[in-house]
Amino acid sequence: MSKYKINKNYTAKEMARANISKKSKKGGGFLSTLKFIFILSCACALAGVVSLELYLSSLPPIENLEQFKPNIVTKIYSADGEIIKTFTAYTYEKIELKDIPENLKKALIATEDKNFYRHHGYDITGLARSTIQNVLAGRVVQGASTITQQLARVLFLNNERTFDRKLKELFIAARIEKTISKDQILEMYMNNVYLGAGAYGVEGAAQIYFDKHLKECNLAELALIAGLPQAPSVYNPFNNMDLAVQRRNQVLTRMFKMRYITREEYENAKKEKVHLAKTPQFYTTNKAPYFCDYVMNELEKLGFDETEISQGGYKVVTTLDYKAQKAANEAILKNLKNWGLNGDKNQAAVFAYSPIDGKIIVYSGGKDYTKSQYDRVTQAVRPPGSSFKPIVYAAAMEKGINPNDMIEDRPITIGQWSPHNYGNKYRGKIPVYTALMVSSNVCAARLIKEVGIRSVIQTARVLGIETPLEYDYTIALGSNGVKLFEFTKAYGAFANGGYVVQPYAVERVETSRGKVVYKAPKTKITHQLSMNTAAEMTAMMKTVLTHGTGRAANIGKPAAGKTGTTDDNKDAYFMGYTPNIVAGVWVGNDDNTVMNKSIQGGTVPALIWKDVMKVATEPYGKAEFNYPEIELMPFAAGSNVKIIGEQNKPKEEEKSDTLPEQTEPLPLALPESVKNIEQSKPSPVQAPLPAVQKPVPVKQTTAPVPVPMALPESLH
Repeated sequence: MSKYKINKNYTAKEMARANISKKSKKGGGFLSTLKFIFILSCACALAGVVSLELYLSSLPPIENLEQFKPNIVTKIYSADGEIIKTFTAYTYEKIELKDIPENLKKALIATEDKNFYRHHGYDITGLARSTIQNVLAGRVVQGASTITQQLARVLFLNNERTFDRKLKELFIAARIEKTISKDQILEMYMNNVYLGAGAYGVEGAAQIYFDKHLKECNLAELALIAGLPQAPSVYNPFNNMDLAVQRRNQVLTRMFKMRYITREEYENAKKEKVHLAKTPQFYTTNKAPYFCDYVMNELEKLGFDETEISQGGYKVVTTLDYKAQKAANEAILKNLKNWGLNGDKNQAAVFAYSPIDGKIIVYSGGKDYTKSQYDRVTQAVRPPGSSFKPIVYAAAMEKGINPNDMIEDRPITIGQWSPHNYGNKYRGKIPVYTALMVSSNVCAARLIKEVGIRSVIQTARVLGIETPLEYDYTIALGSNGVKLFEFTKAYGAFANGGYVVQPYAVERVETSRGKVVYKAPKTKITHQLSMNTAAEMTAMMKTVLTHGTGRAANIGKPAAGKTGTTDDNKDAYFMGYTPNIVAGVWVGNDDNTVMNKSIQGGTVPALIWKDVMKVATEPYGKAEFNYPEIELMPFAAGSNVKIIGEQNKPKEEEKSDTLPEQTEPLPLALPESVKNIEQSKPSPVQAPLPAVQKPVPVKQTTAPVPVPMALPESLH
């Protein structure tokens, strides 16, 4: 029997209530514990905040802060020790707060620190919020820097994203607040903050972006400047106008919500168009401006930001060969001028790198950076003309076609497309290597028909060409646009045994104390072509410089390359390489208009290439390609050799009454052996090292090849 006496008068409902009451009392202990822990945590946090406040309030002021002038000396070096760019506070001219427009003060406070005039240099609430976010993420992902903290970072610290730096920033901000007034803090901040495009301080930004003094700027322009501190390179209107306008409008919205401007002012400023300075004033020392822009982009991908680099006092060592870079800058100006290309729209670009380790040697995105910051190395997409043909030939070599195989150099029709040679000159049956040497259009068309469009596109892709390529036979003649950066990288595989090497610019980054914070790892390398194909392509393209369309680029040492000229002479290329350096040159008009008919791949681009490579290859002497010997033999008609496309020779090839297209012409003064190649074949051209066996030709196919539905407009 239970020791407890059960009350028989209890109903079942009452007993259930009694049980629930007992459970509640048991659970109450756990809830009380949680409540106690919560109260204790809050008390500890409050005690921590009070202690922090007391400690910060006890910090001494900073002596002579009012006379402080920043010493910003980040420098970018070439590989040969030349300082090619210096970030310096060139715009540091103290502008007093009374001379700064009220709208700019309000815009900065609304955007960067709405409680500026109410806190003591730090925002505890914002700090707590960001601390929680950063702890949860395990790294600094959210900041809560006040204007005073930002000034502390600009004057005394760097932009390293660590908890240690944030703590130092907090302590220095508290000391700044005890040293100078709020207005003095705001004034000093506006004079020292980096605002992109080499501008330090709001007055410098007004001059660089709008070519006017700060007091002359309207509300929209002031709002644009106020939006820059968060990410100067991202919101730089020279780099991205759309993002700059979006950021400006965000600033205007904040100003309106805080009642700093009226609705009418807000609406009118949002509609205001941005009128940038026609000629930006770049006061920084910048001997390779297009390259330095590329370096900054690469550094951002590595985790640095523009403010951190410009104000961090770093030493950035790059891969650039300054002697070769200087030669490229001079070659562009000299050769464009000599050929009458003096207008602002007449442009040239040069890109060179090592196919062995990927180091960028030369980088010129145009002829005058002060007039145009548009980078024609990585941004421009222009058709390469006949300089694309080596991609077609490489696909053919991979399929088993040999440089000494014969190919018909006579009219051909594929569907509705009937390509023609320059001047309607045809040579009958010629070796494949000769077809490339004289840049025959019809032979390139026969080859792409033989190996297939898909094979050519696949070859272009694995070599690093990422721009869209139409599934169209006309790509054999370079009808699709490419970027000079990607195209030059693709040629690197011919120089390096079929290996594709990723170019890079930043070798290492050091702090002002010499500590290396970044060192470039080994670059990405992939094997995409066979050694034999690379050797065959090099042997063939050597003849372009010795006997073909690129003789103006001959530098008197082992080199290979290809010329390219597009329809109506709108674009001209010379792509070439030695065993150690690959270089690409483009010449054309920014507005895509027709150049003088005399401007071809074998003229201005070839001459620029020669001037650059003479200097760039000096350290390597007359280095020879380390390839097996490829013997290029002349063939007499009727020889027992393979003839490309003979199995599928259509009758309509003999008929064609379409107008001739632009192709890559031979230079005006050709040797008789090349002018009359049908009668007098060139002597064998050889590369050193032991001979290799002729690869087995790919089995011919009679399967129909798809005909493109439409041709590019330029090739109708």
